[in-house]
Amino acid sequence: MLDENPDTRAAETRHDGIDPIVYARRWKILVVLCISLIIIIVGNTALNTALKTIVDDLGASQSQQQWIVDAYSLVFAGFLFSGGTLGDRFGRKGALICGLMAFGTASAAATQVDSSGALIALRALMGLAAAVIMPATLSILTNVFPPEERTKAIGVWAGLSGAGVAIGPIAGGLLLQRYGWQSVFWLNVPIVTTAIIAGILIVPTSKDPAQPKLDFIGALLSVVGLCSLVFSIIEGADKGWTSTAVVAAFVVAAVAIVAFVKWEHRAAEPMLDLTLFHNRQFTASAIAISLIFFSMFGIFFLLTPYLQTIKGYSPLGAGTRVLPMAIVLSVVAPTSARLAAKYGARNVIASGLAIVGLGLVILTRLDIHTPYWFIAFGLIVLASGMGLTIAPSTGAIMAC
Repeated sequence: MLDENPDTRAAETRHDGIDPIVYARRWKILVVLCISLIIIIVGNTALNTALKTIVDDLGASQSQQQWIVDAYSLVFAGFLFSGGTLGDRFGRKGALICGLMAFGTASAAATQVDSSGALIALRALMGLAAAVIMPATLSILTNVFPPEERTKAIGVWAGLSGAGVAIGPIAGGLLLQRYGWQSVFWLNVPIVTTAIIAGILIVPTSKDPAQPKLDFIGALLSVVGLCSLVFSIIEGADKGWTSTAVVAAFVVAAVAIVAFVKWEHRAAEPMLDLTLFHNRQFTASAIAISLIFFSMFGIFFLLTPYLQTIKGYSPLGAGTRVLPMAIVLSVVAPTSARLAAKYGARNVIASGLAIVGLGLVILTRLDIHTPYWFIAFGLIVLASGMGLTIAPSTGAIMAC
């Protein structure tokens, strides 16, 4: 018997089995994913702009000031593996929506606090939400784009996230000119609301078809190991690298990470398949993307206080002076897919890392007398290298 609609049957089987309706709206879905990712970036960069005002208003100590920023990073790093696993197991769309709701709720609650301790706790909750949101966006992207378009989509994903680098400081600066520091957290609420509504309407439901069992022991060991490691790095600069607390945290991190590796080798359904690291492409790309994000977040942790405290710019002035980095990242990242296709991902990634290194060297020369054009030049070089590296590295990882 002949198929009454052969075109429909063909549509159902092309594009690596992606549903034709989902495939048709894949770029709209990508916009939702980019908005969700921007929230994570804006949540940090806008806060850096308002940090001085927050400290003055809440009377935060030096240690509390540090933890207002670092509580987010600590929890985000510690729960990133687990957040991605939960999304794959129970549903990526559900994970994305739940993460956005938690992030928005914590942001709204942060506008009502009157103590540093409460703000630190809410920042930790935002970090937990971000650990669920970020891997969900990338998993959904991989699920709705076929391999031939995936690197391009990742380039757009990375490039638009670069826009968040500028949106945060500029929006934060504008708000602080007329409103209190609470407005920086209110900024997240309409963005989150938009992402939730759009996500419910157009993002497809998907999860790992294998539905592996949850690796509770692996998750616990990864959280303990990563949180202890990040804690020791954060506190080392303040308490001293040989202090009892820092050394103890390093020991706990080492024991937990070693135990995690051994457990994952033995587990029937590991949270992280360590055999992936036998693939040189996967390992090199993972190292490259880690170095890029270490550089990006490290620069922004230092750059905003430098521009405000050392150079004397207003919050808005500091925010606008970061704009060249965001523009370059937004332009270069989407074009990196074409460059990788023409010259090879390995060559593009290596070139990008070299350019990032050059940008970091340039920025080491900053002091109180450094003219702005030199700062902008260093940021442009840095952003060019990041833009070249992020999409090809992420694409190579997802292809393994």
